[in-house]
Amino acid sequence: MTRGVGGSTAEAELARLDNMLGHCQPIPVEEHKDRISALQARMSVAGLDAVYIDAGSNLTYYTGTKWYQTERLMGAVIPASGDIIYVGPAFEDGTIRDFMTVEARLEGWQEHEDPYALTASLLAGCVKVGLDPSMPLFRVTGLKATCDAELVDAGDVILFGRSRKSENELALMQATKTATLEVHKAAARILREGITTREVTEFIHAAHKKIGAPDGSTFCIVLFGPDSAFPHGVSTPKALESGDMVLIDTGCAIHGYQSDITRSYVFGEPTAQQRRVWEVEKACQLAAFDAAQLGQPCSAADDAARAEGERRGFGPGYQLPGTPHRTGHGIGLDIHEGPYLVGNDRTPLDIGMCFSNEPMICVPGEFGIRLEDHFYMAADGPRWFTQPSKSIDDPFG
Repeated sequence: MTRGVGGSTAEAELARLDNMLGHCQPIPVEEHKDRISALQARMSVAGLDAVYIDAGSNLTYYTGTKWYQTERLMGAVIPASGDIIYVGPAFEDGTIRDFMTVEARLEGWQEHEDPYALTASLLAGCVKVGLDPSMPLFRVTGLKATCDAELVDAGDVILFGRSRKSENELALMQATKTATLEVHKAAARILREGITTREVTEFIHAAHKKIGAPDGSTFCIVLFGPDSAFPHGVSTPKALESGDMVLIDTGCAIHGYQSDITRSYVFGEPTAQQRRVWEVEKACQLAAFDAAQLGQPCSAADDAARAEGERRGFGPGYQLPGTPHRTGHGIGLDIHEGPYLVGNDRTPLDIGMCFSNEPMICVPGEFGIRLEDHFYMAADGPRWFTQPSKSIDDPFG
């Protein structure tokens, strides 16, 4: 936090926050049905008779049914034509039906029965079946032991839709990101000498609940001073001192759709070195944004950010001091999802794709700076969800 900012209390800041997410509506059932139809069309082109989608975000994306992966098989068989069929533990019948958005037949297996044999029976007559790329190995092994069809990775046909967000999805992510930025501002105002990262984390969690995120923070990283040079933190984080770089990376979710924003600034008066590196970080972030044009590979944004850093004396490549990780990741129902803004991802940028833009610069032993905002690909190119940080002296504008 720069000079002249802060001095507030957690209680006062929580009182100032309003519910910003209460108006948000979940994805309508009609859109889930359209997603299934589009998936079935891609399956036919790929020569797949059916796909099996396991519990998790892929199941939620296509059916609206929220269920976490466990050792018990729960998922859906989606044929290339016709209605989907859910498969799950018989004793969870009522709960699964309660979570259904797209309603369909549910086949239950008892605790002593083989769920893979049941799933295989639903795939009888299929020659080629696509599998959810997020399935754990033991699930794949179980299906291979019971299913006569050729089992293949269906990642391309399943994830194609997820990587291209609809207007409804963009609206939900816009809402969460706008709300999280307000939480960031509130967190900056409570900073004081000696405050611990735990205190700030607890405040951010409460603040996310206050703005309407039912589960509070999805995650939260708070780092001060030299600790900020470690992208995902240290085991024993230090308390805040004057002159420390502050790095806060956090997000929340509404109806499953995620925010993920990082701000870096100084508690006190920035040094010349802190100012210089902050400006390089901002330049790298802007270079990545400008390079993210429709039809260009995802790698172009990473190449541009890394080249900008090297031009200004950092790197080369992933060397420190410099940029140790990729420029960005896709986001939606998962905080990190493909495609990625990294050198080996040649996926062409397409309308509806959404990415973080965070080419972090780390100076070991001194500090790290990560400015993270997200953008989506519109018909006329990249557009920010949230405007990048203005300056090290006025990080929130």
